Amino acid sequence: MKNLKFQVSNFKFSILHIALIVLMMFSVNAFAELTIKANHDHIKIDFFYHGSTVSVKGESDQGTDLIIKITSTEGNQVLRKKGKAAGFLWMNVGNMEFEHVPNLYTVHSTKKIGDILSPEEMDKYVLGYPALSRHAEITPASAGEEKTTWFNEFVKFKESSRLYASSTGKILTSANNGRQSYYILTDWPYQAPPGQYLVSVYAVKDKQVVEKAETTVLVEQVGIVKTLAGMAKNNAAFYGVISILAALAAGFGVGLIFRKGGGAH
Repeated sequence: MKNLKFQVSNFKFSILHIALIVLMMFSVNAFAELTIKANHDHIKIDFFYHGSTVSVKGESDQGTDLIIKITSTEGNQVLRKKGKAAGFLWMNVGNMEFEHVPNLYTVHSTKKIGDILSPEEMDKYVLGYPALSRHAEITPASAGEEKTTWFNEFVKFKESSRLYASSTGKILTSANNGRQSYYILTDWPYQAPPGQYLVSVYAVKDKQVVEKAETTVLVEQVGIVKTLAGMAKNNAAFYGVISILAALAAGFGVGLIFRKGGGAH
């Protein structure tokens, strides 16, 4: 009888243990349904390249807000600082060094990031210009209003080069069999150098990121562009000679055209 009671007790414990495991698995995977895919994720730079487009799409749980971020690897960038010399002459008066900033940074969201995320979550995932500003280090502007001023100037410069962008409401969402489909089409700037770029989508609920999915976009030079770039890097002297010969040939060709047309007037 004692053995029977012990076995029944063990059986009840096993059922309870299994139920707890299933509950934990369900809790972990409650938001584990976020997907992402970047169309045109391999951009080739040739002689006719002048930028491209990249679309990002996928599915998420219904009712989640979304943030899509595209970045390059963080690094160091130096900008020249202009000021007045002798009180009236504008010229370069020094350098501003920006640490921990990507060369390319675009972030798009279904709603304003500050409205759907807490400042702590924004900083954790570096989402939005304010979070990037706090993440970056600027020398010689160490903190305070000076840092904010120079970071804003840095962003303006990057946006004018089409390497930085931020938008709200451009992500299209729709219901799809109990799920939420999302899609956005973005311009890819020709100013973005070759390399691998990270595309991340964040599902947001209750001011927190509940899930993240990632993919990549590869940008590389191909054909003669790749050959010339490799030559310029590895054999600068020979590349210089080729450049001079190409310039002379172009000038000779223009001269022939003018001679055939009777000369310039």
